[in-house]
Amino acid sequence: MEQKEALEYLVNLGADKDPIVKLDQGVFSTVNLQRIKAPKAATLTVSTLTGLVDYIKTNIDDLKGKLLIHVKSSGIVNLYGPLEADGEREYFICAEAILPNNVVYERFLDTERFNIMLQSAFVDTGDKATLLKYTGLIKEENVKSTGDDGISQSVTIKTGVATVGLAVVPNPVILAPFRTFPEIEQPTSKFIFRMQDGPSAALYEADGGAWRNKAILSIKEYLQEKLKEVSDVEIIA
Repeated sequence: MEQKEALEYLVNLGADKDPIVKLDQGVFSTVNLQRIKAPKAATLTVSTLTGLVDYIKTNIDDLKGKLLIHVKSSGIVNLYGPLEADGEREYFICAEAILPNNVVYERFLDTERFNIMLQSAFVDTGDKATLLKYTGLIKEENVKSTGDDGISQSVTIKTGVATVGLAVVPNPVILAPFRTFPEIEQPTSKFIFRMQDGPSAALYEADGGAWRNKAILSIKEYLQEKLKEVSDVEIIA
């Protein structure tokens, strides 16, 4: 019983004093030595880089200190405040790109769905027009006799009102899907284009993800240009 009372005394020692202690490392409570974190506003979310730039330039929240922009990926950019005494940063805003949800890789789609995907989710550049031609003119009854040497393919397509012809399927192809912010030029990259009976077609990424680095650097360059008059902003990618 005496031991229990002694422990209770040690726990409650100094309870009549201020339980809050302010140190250089932050604010602490003497109860269990827990750090007390200051309340912070919820992170804002925007869908464009323009929204992020406008937030910084208008300084609607009266931000102070050096700001840090982190280009996390081709579709996410975060804005943080300066490093605080406890080693944390305030997370002000997140720009997250809205991207098409109908782009499918590494899976064969019927030519109608493939055609719609190309028209709605790819920039009009590179080999887009060529692929639309192949998927739109291919003769269904001849797809099963497609010649394939492992790299190139040949299919029978309609070449006129009542004529057909043999055409070699292009491979690889250069395409630019919508996969980063609209303010940035969509990066082009190589894709493997394949066709099979059905008829159906598929795309396989063939650049090892290099387009992501290109997009990230393009985002950084865009922000540097738009925020060149703002001195208290550092951009990392």
